[in-house]
Amino acid sequence: MLNEKTIQIIKSTVPVLEVHGTAITKRFYERMFTQHPELLHIFNHANQKQGRQQTALANAVYAAAVHIDNLAEILPVVKQIGHKHRSLGIKPEHYPIVGENLLAAIKEVLGNAATDEILGAWAEAYGVIADAFIGIEAEMYEQSREQVGGWADFRPFIVEKKVQESDVITSFYLVPQDGQALATFEPGQYISVKLEIPGERYTHIRQYSLSDAPGRPYYRISVKREEANAEKPAGIVSTYLHEGIREGDVLQLSAPAGDFTLEQSEAPVVLISGGVGLTPMFSMLASLAENQERPVTFIHAAQNGQKHALRAEVERLAKDNPQVSAYWCYSEPTEQDRASGAFHKEGYLDAEWLEQVAPEKNASYYFCGPVPFMSAVKKALTERGISADRMHYEFFGPAASL
Repeated sequence: MLNEKTIQIIKSTVPVLEVHGTAITKRFYERMFTQHPELLHIFNHANQKQGRQQTALANAVYAAAVHIDNLAEILPVVKQIGHKHRSLGIKPEHYPIVGENLLAAIKEVLGNAATDEILGAWAEAYGVIADAFIGIEAEMYEQSREQVGGWADFRPFIVEKKVQESDVITSFYLVPQDGQALATFEPGQYISVKLEIPGERYTHIRQYSLSDAPGRPYYRISVKREEANAEKPAGIVSTYLHEGIREGDVLQLSAPAGDFTLEQSEAPVVLISGGVGLTPMFSMLASLAENQERPVTFIHAAQNGQKHALRAEVERLAKDNPQVSAYWCYSEPTEQDRASGAFHKEGYLDAEWLEQVAPEKNASYYFCGPVPFMSAVKKALTERGISADRMHYEFFGPAASL
């Protein structure tokens, strides 16, 4: 527990963190990777270059300062980050490194404004927050290791099958190399894939949602090849998976993790996805269809039929299960798409169309996709009067804001 003086000092830094938070976290990562380059084997280099990780950490530090007198308020965020840490292999010995470099970055960025009193308060607060993370992650490691078919850290899997699902998405069917049991998971969860890519100095780790229902003799991930554009280069890992990995190759996987999962309820479910955001949505759909307990509406937005993955699987589930309905929205349909009537709406999702295909106000809404897409979905649902507690969404990568 923190004393009242420490709490008040931390709270006094909230306005400063609001202005300088990202500058502090940017300097933090620069310092840490200079002094501990071995950590580059863990962190996502692309998120660092794009500034996403720095922004996410700045937001987390700011939230910790705002709620320092009641850290239970940020417990859901701590658990969400804890899942990612366990999946990546973050351990207790990493936390002192983070603390040392975070405090040094605060001092460097704020200069004389970062008094010994402020730095002492933040050191004390960081110790409390780090202990919370370490405790929660220890429980997660234990749960992962002790469950049937579970394991800690990384485990070798064979690529049993590789299937091209669209022009940009390929599925990988993965089975344990040791032939032993496979841990179950909750629909919506993800695994980490650790790769040593030829020509790359550091190991790369990426997290991919599991794209099939639990209970199969394999894990499936469906990976979008990230093409280069004006804003960013081609994805190193996704390109290597698409072009360099073959059936029979071995990949290192962490056990399933994540808290973006279906809530226990009897309410109807509406699953809304954009692009490769359909991967956790399909896992949820397949599981719900097997249980046949709740009405399900599946809505997917893609550029066109050539970019639309897993369509046949969704349509088969809708055909075989009367409680499942599916709708497609294409932003740039091809002439063939138009001629075959391959979609239900041209353009982008909006509140009016969502009202037509998913009118249930008492449904639970789950959505995933690019951040602009999710922002538009959240806005459309809000306009329809859907309450925030009925909206559930997942970011691919560091948490952002809608």
